[in-house]
Amino acid sequence: MTAWTQWVWRRVEARHVLVLLAALVYPWVATPFFTFQIGAQSLALGLIALSLTFLAGYGGMVSLAQMTVAGIAGYMYAIFATSGTDISLRWPWGLAVVLALVIATACGTLIGWFSVRTEGIYTIMITLAIGVAFYYLAQQNYSLFNGFQGFQSVMTPAVGGVELRAPLPFYYLALFWALAGYFVVAYLLRAPFGVALQGIRDNPRRMSALGFNVTAHRVAAYSVAGLIAAVGGVLMVWYNGLVSPGSVGTSWLINILIIAVLGGMRHPIGPFIGAVVFVLLQNFAVDLVGRERFNLLIGGVFLVIVLFSPDGLLGWWAHGRLYIQMQFARTPLRGRRRT
Repeated sequence: MTAWTQWVWRRVEARHVLVLLAALVYPWVATPFFTFQIGAQSLALGLIALSLTFLAGYGGMVSLAQMTVAGIAGYMYAIFATSGTDISLRWPWGLAVVLALVIATACGTLIGWFSVRTEGIYTIMITLAIGVAFYYLAQQNYSLFNGFQGFQSVMTPAVGGVELRAPLPFYYLALFWALAGYFVVAYLLRAPFGVALQGIRDNPRRMSALGFNVTAHRVAAYSVAGLIAAVGGVLMVWYNGLVSPGSVGTSWLINILIIAVLGGMRHPIGPFIGAVVFVLLQNFAVDLVGRERFNLLIGGVFLVIVLFSPDGLLGWWAHGRLYIQMQFARTPLRGRRRT
């Protein structure tokens, strides 16, 4: 048994198996709309938000450029693969995916190299500036990014005659990569690198005094987060069938932060929970409040979460479960006092 296999067997619990079984069975009991629009989209967005959770929750680095990294991956895939735009090189989709992931991860590492020498609000501002700069670059550059039109009709590959963009195959593809991202992050958090990263988050000066290279650990964290976001970016361009400046606009930079905070940044499952809530609101709340008021609704939900549960929905769940356990624990004591 490898160290990875041993770790998996030690960490997997009954609840993990139940959640996995529910995720596997879900598309067989749900309609194609819920499978594709809700399930698959939530998994892809959750993967991008997971990269932010890894950086912010465990590294103390709030980056607003994770959707930018995902967008770079989407653009690179559209450029190298086949689309309805003449700019696309029409290379094999497998090569296009590899190049997209490599370039986007390199960009994520470069963003980290620029950002790690700052902390707090300055990191947020630098990553936001990078995200906005890429948005305007994509919007105004026609030779590489095709301007505001972007890339339409981006080809989604077919494997063994199975079209991956069909609801069922795409859901399982997104689920596979979501599980991979989840277990990679969960493993890294308990590995020496993850423990050191959390120590740097809590007290970087002490970790530096102990001999740890703070800058190298932070840049490496940006590289890992960049790869995770890049995978989510490729999934999103397959999901939408297009990529444009609107895919990397300021609203989406903020939406990824909202998704991560909604679910909770203290556990790798948090971003996926936040993504489900966000996608459900996006699809159904619009009919109730109107599209022009949707951002107001999302902002209100975000404000409530931040004020009353900084740990997100997972924090509410933990407090509720603890309260119920305490109530059950008190019941026998009261019975004994009465007798």
